[in-house]
Amino acid sequence: MDFKKSLFFILCLLAVLASCSPEPKQEEAKIITTNISVPSLFEVEEGQELIIPLRGVTNIVATDKVLLRDVAENEFVCDITDLKDGSRMAFRLPEKIAGGYYKFYIKRGDINYYVAAFTLNVMKSLVVEPGEGVNIYGIVTCDGEGVKDVLVSDGEEIVKTDENGIYQLKSNKNWMYVFVIIPSGYEVPTQGVLPQLSATLTQAVDMPERRDFELIKSDNENFTMFVLGDMHLANRNGDLSQFTGVANTLNNSISKAPGKRYCLTLGDMTWDVYWYSNSYTFPEYLNTVNTSFKDITFFHTMGNHDNDMNSVGDYNKAFRYTRDIAPTFYSFNIGKVHFIVLDNIDYNNVGANNDGTGTDYRSQYVLDYTAEQMSWLKKDLSFVDKSTPVIITSHAPVSRPNGATSFDNNYMKGANSAGEANMSAFISALSDYDVHFLSGHTHNLFHRTHNAKFSEHNEGAICASWWWSGKVTPGLHLAQDGTPGGYGVWEFTGKDFKFSYQSAGHDENYQFRAYDMNEVKKVVTSDAGGGNAKFDDYYKTVAAFPANVILVNVWDYDNDWTVSITEDGKELSVAKTYTYDPAHIMALTAPRCKATASPNFLTAKWPHIFRATASSATSTIVVKVTDRNGKTFTETMTRPKVFTLNDYKNK
Repeated sequence: MDFKKSLFFILCLLAVLASCSPEPKQEEAKIITTNISVPSLFEVEEGQELIIPLRGVTNIVATDKVLLRDVAENEFVCDITDLKDGSRMAFRLPEKIAGGYYKFYIKRGDINYYVAAFTLNVMKSLVVEPGEGVNIYGIVTCDGEGVKDVLVSDGEEIVKTDENGIYQLKSNKNWMYVFVIIPSGYEVPTQGVLPQLSATLTQAVDMPERRDFELIKSDNENFTMFVLGDMHLANRNGDLSQFTGVANTLNNSISKAPGKRYCLTLGDMTWDVYWYSNSYTFPEYLNTVNTSFKDITFFHTMGNHDNDMNSVGDYNKAFRYTRDIAPTFYSFNIGKVHFIVLDNIDYNNVGANNDGTGTDYRSQYVLDYTAEQMSWLKKDLSFVDKSTPVIITSHAPVSRPNGATSFDNNYMKGANSAGEANMSAFISALSDYDVHFLSGHTHNLFHRTHNAKFSEHNEGAICASWWWSGKVTPGLHLAQDGTPGGYGVWEFTGKDFKFSYQSAGHDENYQFRAYDMNEVKKVVTSDAGGGNAKFDDYYKTVAAFPANVILVNVWDYDNDWTVSITEDGKELSVAKTYTYDPAHIMALTAPRCKATASPNFLTAKWPHIFRATASSATSTIVVKVTDRNGKTFTETMTRPKVFTLNDYKNK
């Protein structure tokens, strides 16, 4: 990393800090001049003084105080220990002050004068001589003591801390960050929802840098992980208001969940085009989630829309994400489970949208795992016992349904260089481990068992159909496959776990919708889409169902579920089908087809829908669905059952 690139990185860091915390309104009249030069980053060892350069006359006097205010509005008052206009001012930090982002004031009596803001990195006193070639080093501590055998990585190499908790890395500084791989039985401090597991590097490759990490002991062998697919928060479609409703359901789930509680996102938390048109970027996203959730950690996965559309190439497009959120790939342990976060959105050699060509570069990524990640993954797994359950996340799935029982195994097909991996190479690299792979991207939901050791879970979307159905039909928040917007709930007890899906705006027993297709046909008619040709396939598909068909959408279905449909006590033959969900057709597709000539985000065919044919139009139907955990959900359908969207709205 050359000096110019490092300088660019630092300038961008300053910019985001400014955007995250705008300068507060001056609390009282100005009492000093502005000849105070406050650096954006202070790195000090415990007990050291902070020294502020003074360029000229400041009118600061020895009896003034320094006031520091953190993001939680906690205040720390410090005595000035040295003062010389035109030279310097020094003050000593309180013993218990933590690292973080602080606003800096000069305090004179009851008057606080805002000067600047900075990031503080408080480091334990450390006597270490970095080895030859070492350019990243530091200490990993818990309760003030070094912790041995903790893994630390720069995204390329992985090293262990020594018996004193000290690590040393010889790094190419490709990603300009270093991260700790959280060991079992520990957590890290958080800033809002963000775990402080990584640290930014700012110096050229030949300059040694110290970065420390803190661990907190945690009894987290039993825990619940809430898995959050695509959020697409962008300050559009009433998404922030709708998100409040989703957050209410999630907070209720969190409050009732067993063990420790965490969240894990699956990418596309934001939407890069609206970074520019709506000024909704990662700091705004963090403000939204930090306002909505308290005392819970969010581990993040990067999505295609979390890349900067106005930068060129995979590295530069990821810059703002790695600066503001997390590394693009990393790992951590909770209890007896190893989590690995990877990025299979490859933007290598892709241009910027603002290059004047008129080409939309946002969708010109390929799906694969880069050689860099595959090399790092092999190193990471070398430290993992083969009996340890491994949970891997990426934004895009490695396969995708393309029929009632078939899959597109060539879906992740971007690998075209040595060391890169498509689906088969990726799964093969993991063959020694029991892996559950979690993804988003489709906004739909499916589960697939590839083999005895690799299972895939496409977990649905928080935003459902990009918040559109809830906008055009308030109260009906549905994805294109008919799945309600919601999230996965994974409960871990040691190495054992179970998982389920929670629909936002509903209780945990809402696991399917059943339709009397005789009645659906009366509603999904040729004129329901306002004559738009894009609606033709929808009403024709519905019209083609024979008389007396019962359709059941079981969105969280996998092969461990059972679906039973009986007519007046007689078991009917049930078949899995690849078709459209009627509620989504009428909640989103029909009104969108009426509103615009070229509608998008329309209903998609998906395979977790079941059908049976009754002998009568007026018989009583009982639908009984049993999930993978042995829990049964039942609906008794008195027919004809009128098809109305009001039956499916959020409660």
